[in-house]
Amino acid sequence: MRILIANDDGYLAPGIAALVQACAGLGEIDVVAPEQNASGTSNSLTLTRPLSVYPARHGHGDVVKTFRYINGTPSDCVHVALTGLLPHRPDLVVSGINNGANMGDDTLYSGTVAAAMEGFLFGIPAIAFSQVEKGWAHLDAASRVARSVIEQVLRQPPAGAAWLLNVNIPNRADADRLPRVITRLGRRHASEPVIQQTSPRGETIYWIGPAGDAREGGEGTDFHAVANEAVSVTPLQVDLTDHAAVPAWRAWAAGTAP
Repeated sequence: MRILIANDDGYLAPGIAALVQACAGLGEIDVVAPEQNASGTSNSLTLTRPLSVYPARHGHGDVVKTFRYINGTPSDCVHVALTGLLPHRPDLVVSGINNGANMGDDTLYSGTVAAAMEGFLFGIPAIAFSQVEKGWAHLDAASRVARSVIEQVLRQPPAGAAWLLNVNIPNRADADRLPRVITRLGRRHASEPVIQQTSPRGETIYWIGPAGDAREGGEGTDFHAVANEAVSVTPLQVDLTDHAAVPAWRAWAAGTAP
């Protein structure tokens, strides 16, 4: 078993160290992570400059085969690893453990989910792990959840050559004893307004506002699961096609729409 680990909080983040420990003993581990925090970078690849790869000093002893960081995005890390950096193809890509939730519409922006999705795009099973609240509280329990999920998918592989899971873990000391619920993505209200400030040079600057509240968080959604003290496990896909609307758009294109 060969496992590739990435994240979006950067190679020094506590979450990636916890995920390394979660994978200890499960196989040969390679870590390729961003040099800096790259939250919110989604699936972006760096195409306007070259990327550099550096060896990271780490305290994981014999757990990790190689630990490297790249001055790029989470997707860069997995893409470079799979297209030339690693001498072999991993059997599993895992990303995280993220500092904060990746639920609902947030998954479209998430670098954590994007790193896992990059592996999925290459036909490799992948899992993104996130803690619901920021601050790394009870990260050891989240690590145990990640270990248990990984062990189960290795023991009972889901159908299909590749699959993509998005796992959100409540920040609780007993997180590894909480039920796991298979969910769908909820929806959020629009983000809060931008925050306008003045820089020391007198220029107007803007910070992206906080995420909005849940708009669709009913039973069956990831929001509902974590609100009811469960680990949310959401199977994801990449196809964004609105299949239900295709017939209507075909009629529109043909000029036969009512």
